[in-house]
Amino acid sequence: MTPLAWSVASLPFAADPPSLLPARQMMAFTLGFHIVLVPFGVAFTFLMLIANHRALRLGDRDALTLARRWSHVAAVLFAVGAVSGTVLSFEMGLLWPGLMGRFGAAYGFPFAIEGLFFFLEAIFVAIYIYGWDRMAPWPHFWTGVPVVLAGVGGTASVVAANSWMNRPGGITVEQGRVVDVQPLAVFFNRAFWYETVHMLLAAYMVAGFIVAGVYAAGLLKGRTDRRHRLGLAIPFAVAGVATPLQILVGDVAARAVFEGEPAKFAAIEALPTTGTHVPETLGGVLVGGQVRYGIDVPSGASLLAGFRPSTRIQGLDAIPPQYRPADHLVTTVHLAFDLMVGIGFALLGLSAWFGWLWWRRRAVPQDRWLLRAVSVSGALALLGLWAGWVVTEVGRQPWTVVGLLLTRDAVTTSGNVWPFFVGTLLLYAAVGTGTLLALRELRRRWARGETVEAVDADVPYGPDNHRASEPGMVDTS
Repeated sequence: MTPLAWSVASLPFAADPPSLLPARQMMAFTLGFHIVLVPFGVAFTFLMLIANHRALRLGDRDALTLARRWSHVAAVLFAVGAVSGTVLSFEMGLLWPGLMGRFGAAYGFPFAIEGLFFFLEAIFVAIYIYGWDRMAPWPHFWTGVPVVLAGVGGTASVVAANSWMNRPGGITVEQGRVVDVQPLAVFFNRAFWYETVHMLLAAYMVAGFIVAGVYAAGLLKGRTDRRHRLGLAIPFAVAGVATPLQILVGDVAARAVFEGEPAKFAAIEALPTTGTHVPETLGGVLVGGQVRYGIDVPSGASLLAGFRPSTRIQGLDAIPPQYRPADHLVTTVHLAFDLMVGIGFALLGLSAWFGWLWWRRRAVPQDRWLLRAVSVSGALALLGLWAGWVVTEVGRQPWTVVGLLLTRDAVTTSGNVWPFFVGTLLLYAAVGTGTLLALRELRRRWARGETVEAVDADVPYGPDNHRASEPGMVDTS
């Protein structure tokens, strides 16, 4: 079970319906699975286009081969994401009828927009893959641009729905029912911008570091050819640029949470009581209303929240007892936030290390310790992504829509959810296994084709085939 599933599955209330626990676990597991695929739909296709563009502009045979191969991987993961995303859409209606029945008119609008982006992305993914053997180089390249743009738009739409749950607006509620919806105010809610940019940058970090890690592992195994060096350089450069931007955006987002979601911020800081000169607590657990085993940075939280030690931060004591999260839930949010921030700064240090060595040598660094660090950076980035979603989702509890709908009132009360959860686990195990087998087969096929003839065959409009029509294409091997 993913860290996201472990965290969201907590917080039982005495009055909770029996379906709440399995519904939480099922939703958390499927979301934790699906979120792994999102960066590949959003950012991996961008890496693919960078390689494709470099190939066409510079006549780079290796870059074109990378673009072709990455497009195959993107197609496989897009198909898997379509399956896991479809399951999530059914879960929203089946597991959370209180949410969809009461607020579907507002909550469903961003998902309707996401559906349009999804179909647009699917159409152009098919054209791009099909066009490798059938289109001229530059027109084919431009068919990939809508894939990237649609991925960004689809991600923004889903984040719009989630951010609306955190800071709802754009609706008029009378007697517990939505009587008026302002679609643009729902979509572009008060949390939309910082959550969307934060998620998009996270996607570019995850995709970039994972792909770079694959090629770093290859270099460590002695595959020091130019294609592996280029396969490391392109994604790492994108992730390395995204990382400092992410830290800046994360700082802005944390301050926005402080101003607009004080209960979540109190959980992030594991702050029992309201006060000023609040320390920044690193680590620690909340037990009996007191933080233990943490390291305090004097006035750190107040300085980060309001730029001065006298900044007043609302604590957990300001939350009405019936809505106050349990200690273990606060600890989960607090540690997830610390983990996310710690990973972000670790990846920033790795990016600076890589950049320094590249600046000194003007070549992809071959330092083995650096390559070892890069090879695990993708796993760290993914763990940071999971931790961020734990903060977002668990930090909102016990609310599904903050101030309007409790999670225990949103969940289904019909039937036994546990069998459906087990069935979902089996389905996702089969899908995950099939995905790994498909990717492994692609890798084996490429490994068997490491001859010049096979490379030429794998690049349909390479320099040898289109030198007359593309005078800029030259052999760089």
